[in-house]
Amino acid sequence: MSHRTDAAAPAPPRVSVGMSLKMYFGHHQAQQWFRQVADGLRSRPAVAAGAVDVFVVPTYLQIPAALRTFAGSGVRIGAQDVAAEDSGAYTGEVSAAELAEVGVTLAEVGHAERRRLFGEDDAAVAAKTAAALRHGIRPLLCLGEPDRSPAPQAAATVQDQLLSALHDAPRGALTIAYEPVWAIGAPAPAPLEHVRAVARHLSSVLAGLPERAGSTVIYGGSAGPGLLTELGDDVDGVFLGRFAHDPAAFLAVVDEAVALTGWAADEVTA
Repeated sequence: MSHRTDAAAPAPPRVSVGMSLKMYFGHHQAQQWFRQVADGLRSRPAVAAGAVDVFVVPTYLQIPAALRTFAGSGVRIGAQDVAAEDSGAYTGEVSAAELAEVGVTLAEVGHAERRRLFGEDDAAVAAKTAAALRHGIRPLLCLGEPDRSPAPQAAATVQDQLLSALHDAPRGALTIAYEPVWAIGAPAPAPLEHVRAVARHLSSVLAGLPERAGSTVIYGGSAGPGLLTELGDDVDGVFLGRFAHDPAAFLAVVDEAVALTGWAADEVTA
């Protein structure tokens, strides 16, 4: 299912299911969510075996608890942002170096809310992408057209965003989260054919960038249960938001991913 960009590179997990908690949960509520999801994943060994890639992106303060709770489960823990600089007098920032030191392996970069609320522009996104890659952290690069437009126009917009973010970036794989801005927080995701067309285009762009071998394209933007099954092989996974606040809903999407892989316990060893 994942789109290989270099025949010599190891294949990434076949389907990804990720979740950002944004700032919806308090500390204790987040820990309860972690425990419930971790408990549910014990009966889903495809995650620990690596057939399904699950990642969780909590707030900075929740990261240590998430790392403890999901230890040994196969779940990767990400950060919702990362500093563009590696160290120095940058009050309130958290560096990629420190995130890597504690065990974070993924960092969200360029989300539409960071652009809209905090004024992050293309230059800031490129600097943060480079900082993550310098320290071995996989960027979770959020791309999306601001306004609803035909798929070819949307594809051209997100291609420009992608190439801008990767300007002068070190080698390394990334996860692209295609999130049309107009679909974030909407009652329903973008139309399936629109998502398919843009995701396929992004995959073709990555195929021409051998330095990004192992990169994947997932969909976000009002994603919820059922969408992954409908999209099938046109995406490498989904990036969930508020629909996965219920642990049962999150686990239901993991089950969709397991079904799509055709995984069986005797096929893959942990």
